[in-house]
Amino acid sequence: MSPSALRPGPPSAARSGVQSIERAFELLEALAVAPAGLTELSNRVDLPKSTVARMLGTLEGIGAVARDEDDRTYRIGMGLVELAGAVDASAALATLVRPHLTDLSDRTGEAAGFSVPTGYSMHYLVQVESPNAVQVRNYSGLTVPMHVGPSGLCVMTLWPDADVNRYLERPLESFTPHTVTEAPLIRKRLAEIRDTGHRWIHEEFAEGISSVAAPVLDEARRALGAIHVHGPTYRFPGSADPDVIAGLVMDAAERVSAPHKYTREPASKARPKHSRRNGDERTE
Repeated sequence: MSPSALRPGPPSAARSGVQSIERAFELLEALAVAPAGLTELSNRVDLPKSTVARMLGTLEGIGAVARDEDDRTYRIGMGLVELAGAVDASAALATLVRPHLTDLSDRTGEAAGFSVPTGYSMHYLVQVESPNAVQVRNYSGLTVPMHVGPSGLCVMTLWPDADVNRYLERPLESFTPHTVTEAPLIRKRLAEIRDTGHRWIHEEFAEGISSVAAPVLDEARRALGAIHVHGPTYRFPGSADPDVIAGLVMDAAERVSAPHKYTREPASKARPKHSRRNGDERTE
């Protein structure tokens, strides 16, 4: 046997992939200690600057790392923060929010749901079905980009400007011909949500579906998720007042949120009350 036959071959693709994951975790652990620039990070993890720069670019692209444009330092991104929080809190939040969704569905006559942020997407965690005979799809378990639905837009209002900029620099997917993907229009929507506390959309997430959402925040004003109500566009909101419906959604979000988070006035007491009997859409 020749000596060359005894020499180890090049690392396998699998080993290379494992090494990349290990290095990525080393970078994230280093940033968890404190934000740092490229040179300092390279020293912390004992890797070449070119390798660190390449990996930071990848991590930044998926929201795990964010870059401060002012001092060129890197930090843990909102995507990773929200992902960790969602994993820990999802089961408890689903249990907490379900009674509020049931009440909201009773009052609006449509399906009510709760979703949580996971990276650059919203994960639909739980849904209470509409009392109407004609149901919309149950979206529990589905994950969609932030900009596609009102829940994601509500969560984005709590992001630092740098994270919003990073998200909007990416190619944005359209789910229907009505999906808004233009960065200036999305920024305008975020500003409006900060003023009103909610967002309506019509046929942007799915054709024939309208939806309204409000954010659920903790005591530190971090986004835990968002509560939404959605239904067929032909009947939702229909003849009902959109502002009253939005008020109901915001009230539900307030009850789930930390008690001192909001200062918004309660919604009008003149609320539509829909009967579940026989699946009718009667307002009482």
